[in-house]
Amino acid sequence: MKLIVFDFDGLILDTEVPVYDAWQELYGEHGHELPFEKWAQCIGTADTFDPCVDLAERVGRALDAESLRQRHRLRANALIADQPVLPGVVDRLDEARGLGLRLAVASSSSRGWVEGHLDRLGLRDRFHAIRCAGDVPRVKPDPGLYRAVLEATGVRASDAVALEDSPNGVLAAKRAGLTCVAVPNALTARLDLGAADLRLPSLADVPLTVLLSRLRDAR
Repeated sequence: MKLIVFDFDGLILDTEVPVYDAWQELYGEHGHELPFEKWAQCIGTADTFDPCVDLAERVGRALDAESLRQRHRLRANALIADQPVLPGVVDRLDEARGLGLRLAVASSSSRGWVEGHLDRLGLRDRFHAIRCAGDVPRVKPDPGLYRAVLEATGVRASDAVALEDSPNGVLAAKRAGLTCVAVPNALTARLDLGAADLRLPSLADVPLTVLLSRLRDAR
């Protein structure tokens, strides 16, 4: 293997639980709940579900969508600011550098979102390539983001491993021809990640050398 590609949301930083919880709070103010099954549609992708439209339908009247989105954004950002880098991420990045592997990020989120958080966490300079929503016509589960990373790094799909936390991310990686390891967070652990080649409870569970050895043995 020559390249490790990290998803961002839910894999490097747990943004997914805070974003869901912030919507759940707003739903609660209106006497409703945001069903996880509804929200799961948009984990790891974009533009598949609009909570403002859904909530308006549930309450049976028009809502100020812009105000809701602004309140949600402020609350989610406050919750995310308290989140540390997920366990094992920094250790695996250190190991990859020591092994001479290239590193990249493939994210369905915007570049400003991804790079802003990576800068804040002191991780931006760890990655040789970052490809985000604005870099491709379609985001995950479309394979375009992974193909863009492969093109940017000059690595073949057969020589790359993707680390993903969501079904949409796993599908994108597999459709691009990469080996994929699923590392779910507290939210995505409830979803079907069976398309991945391997599933880990956490990146802190095994050293990178052991992980790569398991993947080679599974081929």
